[in-house]
Amino acid sequence: MIIVMQSHATDEQLTGVLERVSSLGFRPHLSKGIERTVVGVVGDERPVDAELFEVLSGVERVVRILHPFKLASRDFQPEDRVITFANGARLGGGGLLVMAGPCAVESEEQLHASAVAVAESGVKVLRGGAFKPRTSPYSFQGLGEEGLMMLRRVADDLEMAVVTEVVTPPDVPLVAQHADMLQVGARNMTNFSLLQAVGDEGRPVLLKRGAGSTLDELLQAAEYVLSRGNEDVAVCERGIRTFETATRYTLDINAVPVLKELTSLPVVVDPSHATGRAKLVAPIARAGVAAGADGLIVEVHANPEQALSDGPQALDPQSFADLMVDVGRVSDAIGAAAR
Repeated sequence: MIIVMQSHATDEQLTGVLERVSSLGFRPHLSKGIERTVVGVVGDERPVDAELFEVLSGVERVVRILHPFKLASRDFQPEDRVITFANGARLGGGGLLVMAGPCAVESEEQLHASAVAVAESGVKVLRGGAFKPRTSPYSFQGLGEEGLMMLRRVADDLEMAVVTEVVTPPDVPLVAQHADMLQVGARNMTNFSLLQAVGDEGRPVLLKRGAGSTLDELLQAAEYVLSRGNEDVAVCERGIRTFETATRYTLDINAVPVLKELTSLPVVVDPSHATGRAKLVAPIARAGVAAGADGLIVEVHANPEQALSDGPQALDPQSFADLMVDVGRVSDAIGAAAR
C-alpha cells in the first residue's frame, strides 16, 4: 500500500508515519513529488488494516496497490521519472535519448572510432560491453577491466556518459567505478542477487527484459532494484522469443505503451538485439519512438564486418547518422502531436 501525505504535512508528521511503518515490521519507501509526498509500505501488508495509517496525523489517504510491483507502479509515482547523467543527458520526462556504441570493446582504437561516429550525430551516452555473457563459451567474452578503463577514457575525452553491462554481483563495484549506468542484460533479468547488488550500488540501472519474460515479471525485477533505495531505473524492451525465425527476436512494440501506462520508469527500446539485422534496425527504432519510448540503445561499429561480437546487427557510422535524423523527426512529430 501507499500512504499519501497531505500537501501541508509537516516534517514531524512525516517522521511519525515513517516510524509507524517501521514499528509494524515494514520498510518505508519515501517519494517526494512536486505536489505530494508518498510513503510506500514495503512488505506483505495484506494482513494490516489501512486504518492503522489513515488515523495518523498528516495522512490524506491510504491506497492499496494491487500490482506486485508497488514502487515501480504509477500508483506510487504518478509523474514520469527522469534519470539525469553528469554530462547533462536526460532519460525520461519527454524528448528522446539515444545511447549508442559497439556491442563489445575490442580495442581502444576501435572504441574511439565508434564513439566519435556516434558523438558526431549528437549521442551523449556511449554503450559498449566489457563483460560479454555469450551463448557459446567459445565466443568473444570481452576485455573485462581493461575494457572498462577504455570506455571511461574514451567517454571522458568526448564528454560522454557510459552504460555497460555487469554480469555478476562481485563485479558491481568495479563496473560502477567506470560506468554512469549499469546494464543488467536479458539473461540476468531474474538474477535477483545481481539486482539487489546494483540497487545497493546506487548507480542508474538499465534493466533489459528477458527473452521469455512477461512485462509483469520485468517490473517485478525492477522492484528488486527500487526496493534497495535506487530510484534511477529504466526498463528496456529488447525483443522476446516467439515462433518467428525471420529475425533474432520479436520486438514487442505493445510493451512500450503498456509499460508507459503501468510504470513511471523510463522505457528504452533496443532495435539491434530485437532484429539481429542491421537493415531492420532503423524501421524498428522509428516504431519504438512512435510508440512512446523514452530512449533507444543501438549498436554501432566503425567496421561492422570486422566486429568480434554481433557484427550483423551493428550499424556503420553513415547508417547510424541517417537513423538519428529519422528518429529525430519521429520524436518531434510525437512531441508536436502531444502538444
